[in-house]
Amino acid sequence: MTAVWVVGENGLLGAALLRALSRRGFSAFTLAERFRWDTERELAIQLASAVNEFAGFVGAGNPWQIYWAAGVGTMSSTAAELATETRTLSRILSLIESEPGLTAAEGCFAFASSAGAIYAGVTDDIVSESTAVAPTTDYAREKLQQEGLVETFARQNGKVTALIARISTLYGPGQASGKQQGLMAHIARCILRNQPVTIYVPFDTIRDYIAADDAAALVVATLHTIDRRSGVFTKIIASERPTTIAEIISIFRRVSRRRPRIVSSSSRLSSIYSRRIRFHSTTLPVDERMTRTSLLTGIAQVMAAERLAYTRPYRIR
Repeated sequence: MTAVWVVGENGLLGAALLRALSRRGFSAFTLAERFRWDTERELAIQLASAVNEFAGFVGAGNPWQIYWAAGVGTMSSTAAELATETRTLSRILSLIESEPGLTAAEGCFAFASSAGAIYAGVTDDIVSESTAVAPTTDYAREKLQQEGLVETFARQNGKVTALIARISTLYGPGQASGKQQGLMAHIARCILRNQPVTIYVPFDTIRDYIAADDAAALVVATLHTIDRRSGVFTKIIASERPTTIAEIISIFRRVSRRRPRIVSSSSRLSSIYSRRIRFHSTTLPVDERMTRTSLLTGIAQVMAAERLAYTRPYRIR
């Protein structure tokens, strides 16, 4: 049986990956404590211990899969914050290489990248894997550097398969409130608190929103198709059903039965987001029925989760 490890299992994508793997019958390796992203020295110690434990979990000669869904960076992060994330990825790849039990076995490393970020400056009507990248932010450039680390790692280790999963805009229940990202969660929280919703881009801006569970299912299915094939593979993970900000606001109005109070504004990031971006994957085809969560259903799920989180502190115990 293939041993699997989701690095970043507590995040939106990481938790979805665990669910997708569980549905396929995998029992994932888990850690007793969360990684300390705020303390790089302690994080390095934790990583070394975790890789050593995972090697023991895999056992001699057994195949393994690692899904990298970790990190604290966003489009608004500073270059220094992002560099820490890149050093952490580099460190874990080096640790894997130092474990003979892992390098001697067939392994797969799936890296979650950001399609929206690295293609942000593209002017093409439709973006596919053959489209040249066009980063406009430190976040996008750091993601490309991280992709490069994974590619080099796979090429230097002949038994390792690497998947670069360039994911469109993720959303879903349980999105972290500490990060400055997540339009769906932001709108839901503002509606529940009767606060104005600040939108930093024009209402006709087109985005590709994909539910986290749909994205995770696609990533796992794609890795399954390339398992035991050495090399580096890139795939865009998207719903391929673009929508405008205006349409999203309209759906929230239907689901919440309230009229969101919208405030248009601008930030330093407003001008570097692409106005209209559409994705279409042309490589490594998988069953498209795995991306069937409609925006209506997805937004209803986000609203329900945020309502539960909002009311929980006031419940009588």
